[in-house]
Amino acid sequence: MRSRSVGRPRSGVPEVVLVQGMAVSDYLLPGLGAFGQWTWAHLVELPGFAGSGDPPHELDVPEFGRCVADWLSAQELGPVVLVGHSSGTQVAARAALWHRDVVAVVLASPTVDPVARGWVRLLIRWRLDSRREPEGLSDSHRPEWRRAGMRRLVHTVHVHLKDALEDSVAQLGVPLLVIRGRDDRIGTARWGRRLTRLVPEGACIEVPGAHTFPWLDPQAWSDPVRRLAARVGPPQ
Repeated sequence: MRSRSVGRPRSGVPEVVLVQGMAVSDYLLPGLGAFGQWTWAHLVELPGFAGSGDPPHELDVPEFGRCVADWLSAQELGPVVLVGHSSGTQVAARAALWHRDVVAVVLASPTVDPVARGWVRLLIRWRLDSRREPEGLSDSHRPEWRRAGMRRLVHTVHVHLKDALEDSVAQLGVPLLVIRGRDDRIGTARWGRRLTRLVPEGACIEVPGAHTFPWLDPQAWSDPVRRLAARVGPPQ
């Protein structure tokens, strides 16, 4: 698994580990850079996508989660805030259940909202959201889509549609922050609020933008994640 890291470790500040979205990773680099302004931040690319090698077989969401948990164990980073974007929220929530160094979880643009569980419903919502996304986003995705290939893309969408994020979230024992773009048409505000009610300590905030809001406005998630990290980090 390839990872890309920016910033530097800072005393008393948890590192941030960011899990890529559906088959694509490069669009998260601006957001990674924003995290790197105040901690050491890492973007993890899942097997079969972006710069990572192919898996021995096509993976489902629990297996992707185990890969991230194993990566955390191998890196020995200490306390981390685990952040997922889009389908990466499902993977991050799974990984957090299996690694004790995760001190908080952030779900940005969480999927898959129950109102979009189904190929047709998801496609319709994706098309509606794409009208609100900035120009050039799809162009940035295409090289990574080609690298994944159509069969792997279809399989990946299928396994994420079968995975109920709320089941993983309900088992979390660490603080949870949900961040949603106000113009997101893939996930609803009601869904974000529902997720936070499943944990002892949860919060949901909305920021400007659509589903991929961090691409144009990295500070939109960096600032709230920084405040969360300051609250859950070890004493200095």
